[in-house]
Amino acid sequence: MGNLLKRRRWLQSMGALGGTLLTRALAAEDASPQASDPGPQDDKAILDIGSRRELFVDDWLIDETSGCRRQLNRPERREIVFRTDAAWEGNGCAYQSIVPDGERWLMYYRGGHHPASPAFQKDARSWETLCVAESKDGLHWTRPIVDKIDFRGSKKNNLIVDEAMVADIAGSPAHTSVFRDENPDCPSGERFKMVMYGRRPKGLYLLVSKDGIDFRLKHRTPFTTRGAFDSQNLMFWDPVQSVYREYHRSFSNDLRVIMTATSPDPFEFPEPKSLQYPGASQHALYTNQVQPYYRAPHLLLGFPMRYVDRGWTPSTEQLPNLEARRYRASQSLRYGTAVTDALLMCSRDGERFELWDEAFIRPGPSDKDTWVYGDNFIFWGMVETPSALASAPPEISLYATEGYWEGDATSVRRYVSRLDGFASLTAPYEGGEVLTKPLRFSGRTLKLNFATSAAGSVQVGLEHPNGEPLPGHDLDACDPAFGDHTDGAVSWNQTNDLSALAGQPVRLRFRLSDADLFAFRFAE
Repeated sequence: MGNLLKRRRWLQSMGALGGTLLTRALAAEDASPQASDPGPQDDKAILDIGSRRELFVDDWLIDETSGCRRQLNRPERREIVFRTDAAWEGNGCAYQSIVPDGERWLMYYRGGHHPASPAFQKDARSWETLCVAESKDGLHWTRPIVDKIDFRGSKKNNLIVDEAMVADIAGSPAHTSVFRDENPDCPSGERFKMVMYGRRPKGLYLLVSKDGIDFRLKHRTPFTTRGAFDSQNLMFWDPVQSVYREYHRSFSNDLRVIMTATSPDPFEFPEPKSLQYPGASQHALYTNQVQPYYRAPHLLLGFPMRYVDRGWTPSTEQLPNLEARRYRASQSLRYGTAVTDALLMCSRDGERFELWDEAFIRPGPSDKDTWVYGDNFIFWGMVETPSALASAPPEISLYATEGYWEGDATSVRRYVSRLDGFASLTAPYEGGEVLTKPLRFSGRTLKLNFATSAAGSVQVGLEHPNGEPLPGHDLDACDPAFGDHTDGAVSWNQTNDLSALAGQPVRLRFRLSDADLFAFRFAE
């Protein structure tokens, strides 16, 4: 198909002679089986996207590109929104979950100092505890007083789980995740669920709660037992496939890997499988942070923390806070030499992921609280927050750790991404084109999330699956769109009604000039 399309474009560029040859070529193609109306087998190759939002975090929709490329868009580093500096917290706080709860957000995180840090030697605080913070806007976080667990003579704190509460399974509150179960059949008393690593027997267990504060162990039997589990292990309800998905840490040939399984029952899963990353380099992935993207839940986005250890080299000597690094290395070399950053990956089936080799979050240029093993860990969950720019669309806030096990506390750094803006199609001023695979849509208006320069533009042409432009909706008829919009309508000769084409197989040809295209959808 690609060669046929290129041949037609070449013939169209030859003027009258090319037009004659093109007519003959099209007639020949129309007489061939390739140009017939799609039959049952051909129909399988047509992507039915309906009216859902499609992002360019993967190349699933793309058939051909010319002068365009997909690029990773790193989030912008913003302010510190929280410090784990309460007396029962410390520099080992990690494995945070961000969970919606009505008009507020809950942040779950482990407390205490890291046992291999100088702070722990001065003031031993167990990190086998779980804390909760709350926020109404994602920008300001506070500690609710829950009066559950005694810390040095007082329950006036935000501790909700400790080792004593899960002693039956030798549970580890330091290795947990919390999610709100959106399964419509979930009992109200179990709406909040916590995944916890337990050692008696070894595996992952579920605790349940009605309010997200008072948790109880549901079963003394783990729902999965194959894995390492010494990380943040996750579960969530997939609203598209109507199954529970679990993702957990394991090892393969001494490489940190991620395993997954699905089940209609959150308390029992089949044997897990290792994730696949076709075309990607091999990376040690410490965490996974997989979640349905809330604006397009058929897309599963992951923000794994990548673990890199080059040993003690001249560059290691130049990293920040050398004294603390040497102290950690004296207990275990990798504690001082390993560094971590964050990656981006995307999947449509939950098992095969497109993994970007380049970092989604780099450690950065600061000489304080950076380039540490455990930093740049992106929390599980995202929050839509107001833009700092007046009248601008909202943004997506992500959160990541800084200063892990260095001083007396860790910092929670906020990062922001444009809505749908994790990756984009981009082209220089000279322009470029992207052609999609054949697809079907529902709706009457094409909406784009895009940004251009003052001189740039985006145009969209609709074509038959065989590459023939649709009269009145081809590139030349498309009114050039410019500006910066998260849901801008496309028009052809000043009209945008596509209802007559809904349900028919078409291709979209995007033409960009000094522009980025983040996502599109068909709307009523």
